[in-house]
Amino acid sequence: MWTGIKIGKVKVMKKRKVVIITDGDQVAKTAVEQVAMSVGGRCISSSAGNPTPLSGEELVELIMKTPYDPILVMIDDRGKTGQGKGEQVLEHLISNPDIDILGVVAVASNTSHTEEINVDSSVDRYGNVISQGVDKNGFPTGAGLSGDTVEILKKVAVPVIIGTGDTGKMDGCDSVNKGTPVTLKAIKEILSRSGFSV
Repeated sequence: MWTGIKIGKVKVMKKRKVVIITDGDQVAKTAVEQVAMSVGGRCISSSAGNPTPLSGEELVELIMKTPYDPILVMIDDRGKTGQGKGEQVLEHLISNPDIDILGVVAVASNTSHTEEINVDSSVDRYGNVISQGVDKNGFPTGAGLSGDTVEILKKVAVPVIIGTGDTGKMDGCDSVNKGTPVTLKAIKEILSRSGFSV
């Protein structure tokens, strides 16, 4: 499906607007699918997996075929220390000239031996936007955010990083039965800061 614009006889490819979520288990998949509908976007459901099942090339192909933006994509390393599959995919997406990464929802985990990253803001378990990291349960850390698929964010340039606890969980605070409020707010925060109109 063509997703660009035509100027005279020249077709101009429109950059696809993508938001990354660094979680990909089954609960996260259901939550992100719900959030995509709430913001009028699309979720690449096949990007879910633990670890990420698609290559960077495969994911780019699916993104370019998606009919409209914003496009929500999940990446996950399954707790792998160092650069895992999800981080490799993120690096590929960032380097692709046809994709505009609006921001990343950095999901905290309890994985040990990970480096903390700084976030622009976080959404805690109660839906408050705060200036520090949160832990897996959405409680403020007083510092940065740790997660198994977030270390790459120290090495690459993305416009905005919003931290959250475990997608779709946080002791029920982000449950799909409640409308996935924490993840939804994080995505809306990224869209708002990027100037994307929902």
